[in-house]
Order: sequence, then C-alpha cells, then structure tokens
Amino acid sequence: MSASKKSPTHANPFLKKATGAKPPTRAAMKTQQKHGGLGHVGRGLGGGLDNLITPSAPLPPAASAAPVAPVASPAPAPVAETVPETEKVLQVPPQDIERCPFQPRTEFRREELDDLVESIRENGVIQPLTCRRRPDGKLELICGERRQRASIEAGLKLVPVVLRQVDDSTAAVMSITENLQRDNLNPIEEAEGYQALKTRFNLTYDEVARRVGKKNRSSVANLVGLLDLPVEVRDYIRRGAVSLGHAKVLQGVLSKYGNEAEVRELAVACVAFADPRTGRTIPGITVRELERRVARLHAPVVERKTGTPDIPESYCRQLTEEIHKQLGCAVRLTSGMTHANGKHVKGVLEIDFIDNDDLDRLLAMMGVKMD
Repeated sequence: MSASKKSPTHANPFLKKATGAKPPTRAAMKTQQKHGGLGHVGRGLGGGLDNLITPSAPLPPAASAAPVAPVASPAPAPVAETVPETEKVLQVPPQDIERCPFQPRTEFRREELDDLVESIRENGVIQPLTCRRRPDGKLELICGERRQRASIEAGLKLVPVVLRQVDDSTAAVMSITENLQRDNLNPIEEAEGYQALKTRFNLTYDEVARRVGKKNRSSVANLVGLLDLPVEVRDYIRRGAVSLGHAKVLQGVLSKYGNEAEVRELAVACVAFADPRTGRTIPGITVRELERRVARLHAPVVERKTGTPDIPESYCRQLTEEIHKQLGCAVRLTSGMTHANGKHVKGVLEIDFIDNDDLDRLLAMMGVKMD
C-alpha cells in the first residue's frame, strides 16, 4: 500500500500540530497592540511567536487564568500657590483701605466726584487702585483716592487693587506724580507735596525734581516758594481765584520787598468779583497789569520840586480800587500836584478796555452815545 493511502490514524504528529489554529493576521496584531496589548490572541500562539514580538507591557503568567485588575496611578499632589501677591489683582472692600499719608491733594471738587460716582455705578472701577501692604497687614492707598471715595459713595462692595512693595519715599513720589500726570493738583497742593518730599526724606531740590520727572530744580523751588505767601493769598491760589502767573508775581514782590500787606492788597485786585448791582462778574487785573502796578509802586523816586498832591497817596489808592470795581477794568489814577512856586501839574486817569465791546460798555456807563 502506498504512503498516500495510509490510515488517518497513523498520520504524522508533526503534521497534525501544523493543522491547528491559524496564526493571527498582521492587521489583528496591530489592532490589539493599539488598544493595549495582544490579549488572548498572543497567549494562543505558543512560545515561538512570543519570542519574535515584544509586547509593550509584560504579559501575565500563562498559568494564571484570572483577570488582572488595573493598578490605578497615584493622584498628583496639589501644587502650592506660587504667584506672589504683588502680581495679582485683589478684590478688596474700599472702606478697608487706609488713606495715603503722602496724598498732596486736599481739595476734591464735588461736581467731578459726582461724575465719577455715576461712572463707577455704570461701569465699575476700570483702573485698579494702587496700594501697599503695611507691617500690620492692612492696605495703605498710594494712588486712587478719588476712585476709592467714589466707590464707597457708589456702594461698591469690592474694588480691584494692585499691590506695590515700596518704601515711604517711593510711595510719596508715586502719589504726587500720579496727581501731576492727571493735572489734578493746584499750585499750592503741588508745592506742599514737593516740600514734604524735601523735608521728610531729606532730599535736595535737584533730587525732588529728578524723582517727580521735572526738567530742572528751579520749577520745583519756585513752586515751593509760594508757601511763603500769606494764608489769604494761598487760599486764593488754592481755589483758583488767583492764577499761577499772578502768584509768581506776588511771590516775587514778597521775596524782594517783604511787605505782606502790599501783597494782600495786590492779590485782592487780581480776584474777580460780582457787581452787587448787576450781578455781572468783574474780572481781576491781568498778570501784565499786575506787573505794571508793581513797577509803579516800586519805581525809583524821581526828585521833584516840593509840592502838595491834590489827593493823598493812601486815598488815591483807595479811589483807584473803587473805580476798578465800578468800571470792571484796570484803571490808573495819578494825583495832580501843586508846587511851591504855585505851578500846578495835572492828574491823570487811565482806563483799560479789552475790545470794542468792552469799550462800548464803558461808554454806555459814562453816558456817551455815538451814532
């Protein structure tokens, strides 16, 4: 009998083993590897294929049939907060912020504050307040007192705050400079701020000018000089009734002649006032007229022949002020003079007017009519 007709029971055992389960396809192997390993497919291949393919993770022992529970990875430890306080925008109750001891502003205009209150009610505080942390833990304001006041009036519970860790000197400079940049300080407040920097921190005028961004020391020194003016005159300047140009002339008169009574009298002439009869506002004298008046008061005495003035000098000054109030313009009155030889020199009354409309007003007051 030929080998081809042998009984199946006597088949070669090696051939029988070869006719067993077919090996997995490449696609199946890739799919299993993609989803986490070979699984049961890899376990059914025997040792030969296992030696050729290296699994991504160790396979469980072949003798173990029980499924292996996945091991949970430990939860990451919480990361501690590392952002410093000075790099965050804090939300703080506005009433808990202490006032800045270096704030140069003392006047807060009611109408401007009311406008800011309405804006904050509508839009909130857009620009954060600038504060620093004191040793006792409280917040001290550096910049933004108007915003703080308006926020309290608007009923805000919290306001945005940024912190700066600065010393007293830097805090004072920041407060003054912030107000200067916003053009919110009157000349007296600005002068008081410079004086505080100079005396409290022992700075020179050059150092003060450099720290606040002024070009030269003279501008700082001249402003500080305004603090030598009489209290009444400083109040005029603080309220804006006397301009900075007038104030500089008055300060020059005080430093050169030292006559406070004269400075007060000149300052009154610079202040506008309401005509009690018409209610019309009468402007004060201009800076140029103030300079001319000072020049006349302190002009060198010209030696003249002895004579008697028709109007005493004190009464002449008083009469000049009354004419100024009545006409609402600058006037100059020079008394006539009678000399010892009997010769008489006439007096002079000069009246200034601004333009043709002002001239028409003066002519109407004098009863002069033109066709």
